[in-house]
Amino acid sequence: MDHLEEDEENEPDHKDNLKGEGKGSPAFLEEDSVGQLAVDVSQTADSIVIKAMVAGVKPEDLDVSITRDIVTIRGRRMEDSTVTNNDYFLKELYWGEFARTIVLPAEIESEEADAQERHGLLIIRLPKIDKHRQTKLRVKAV
Repeated sequence: MDHLEEDEENEPDHKDNLKGEGKGSPAFLEEDSVGQLAVDVSQTADSIVIKAMVAGVKPEDLDVSITRDIVTIRGRRMEDSTVTNNDYFLKELYWGEFARTIVLPAEIESEEADAQERHGLLIIRLPKIDKHRQTKLRVKAV
């Protein structure tokens, strides 16, 4: 068998990816499933920063829920319906609902958290709880 024939036999069929049947194609999940949002999580001495690409999603269509040690980001990216599946040669972008829950490496002050979206990049800044901060409690007589 010559090398050209071997290459043709091993070449991936791009039409399989359009149907969601291709190997290693996480972008093609069943319609009723939720895609997982890719994130970067970093920390400084006083805060935790989460970054996620949310291009194509309006800020009002993002839902960010925060507790002291968990952040959940949910949203939906709407697909352009002017192109039919038969017209695609390659389709890798994820369309539909996505969500990601992140367990934080430290407890945070959820009331002081800040989220901004700019040019498709969501940046969430979460101030860490200062465990060394002390508050004086006044004792009242009853």
